[in-house]
Amino acid sequence: MGVTDFFDPDGIAVIGASKTPGKMGNDAMTNIRSYDGDVYPVNPSSSGSVYGHEFVDSIHDADADLALCCVPSPVVPEVLEECGEAGVGAAVILAGGFAEVDDEGQELEDEVIRIADEYDITVLGPNTAGYCIPHLDLYGSFVPQIREVETGNVALLVQSGGVGITSSFQLDSEAYGVSSMFGLGNRANTGFADLIPVLDDDPRTDAIAIHIEGTEDVETTLEVCRNAETPIVAYKVGSEDISEFVRSHTAAPIQGREVYEDALAEEGIVFVDSITELLDASRAIANSPVPDGRNVGVVTAQAGPGIIIADELDEGGAKFPDLASETQQRVDDVLEGITYTKNPVDTGRPLPEFGQVIDAVARDDSVDIVVVYEIYEDSLGYPLEELEALAEEVDKPIFFTVAGPVSSLEDERLRMEEFGITTFYGPERGAHAVTALIDSIDDT
Repeated sequence: MGVTDFFDPDGIAVIGASKTPGKMGNDAMTNIRSYDGDVYPVNPSSSGSVYGHEFVDSIHDADADLALCCVPSPVVPEVLEECGEAGVGAAVILAGGFAEVDDEGQELEDEVIRIADEYDITVLGPNTAGYCIPHLDLYGSFVPQIREVETGNVALLVQSGGVGITSSFQLDSEAYGVSSMFGLGNRANTGFADLIPVLDDDPRTDAIAIHIEGTEDVETTLEVCRNAETPIVAYKVGSEDISEFVRSHTAAPIQGREVYEDALAEEGIVFVDSITELLDASRAIANSPVPDGRNVGVVTAQAGPGIIIADELDEGGAKFPDLASETQQRVDDVLEGITYTKNPVDTGRPLPEFGQVIDAVARDDSVDIVVVYEIYEDSLGYPLEELEALAEEVDKPIFFTVAGPVSSLEDERLRMEEFGITTFYGPERGAHAVTALIDSIDDT
């Protein structure tokens, strides 16, 4: 039993496929139809074709390594047994109604596990929204338009399919995408410990973002996290006060965050407090050079947001080194003492020379990480020329926090991303990402 059939199936069967828009079996077909391989819609009650693929009556009529099971929970064991007889190696069970519901659901899930073990089938789910691997055009989910998510370099491994889908769309909306997304659901026989090593080996994945509600296999999960070479950012949710709600979602055991954080914080695993922080931290770590330390140079065109950034960074353990005398002279020559010219540096408003100030601070040897905040002004734009040169010539993380009408600034923001400068909307987002980057390094 392995997970390779999720990544490279020779054929995919959609069991319970439908011609009716809005049905799970139809939505799954809309997503999987772009896959460059054989797709078999399985439904003995249907004839003809759906999205160009001919219906077959049974999984035995398909030559598939992977099955997307779009059938109600009571018939899942029967369908899974047929998959085993047909030689299917992996199955995604999308339906809910298993251990997360009641004792009867637990018995149903136990039967799924028994059958999967008997036939050596790797099961994602049950009770999952599925998964996606955009660079393969492989979207094994019933969520409409998940196929629109583009390829990025952050992998999402989440206990909640809803969190995975939400996070995928959030990354895609800011033009990042994902290398892959897996919603574990109830983890019948596939959990964090099974997929983290595979994602760790994926050359397209530069950071792994994991969302944890709780897992029975804690020690093995901790061990694979420790052994992973790819940076991991973790968001642990679910307190004892809402234990019934958590249990009803993915049948997760109730575990405090400290179970994971105490064991992994010294291993470079970063823990965050929200989905936005999870995604921003993962992007920052995936796309930045590893900083030499926690010395941050802040340059802001507006003091108020700059104070927020500096305050958050200070609380997160950043240091603000004094600028070298040569750097200070360059800054003073530009600003002529009209604003705060030490570190953090505040220019008071965007200036034509704003890029020169960023350049001076970024090239200071005492600065390991650069954070910039600037509200966009059409008359000036962002200092793209200086930023491109810095990205090419200075091997240190440079983060740019943007604000203003998205319709005006978006083209220039994306240019910065092309240079290798990670961007954020909002001062707290940039500060939290820098804090996560600092937490990920070993500067002892």
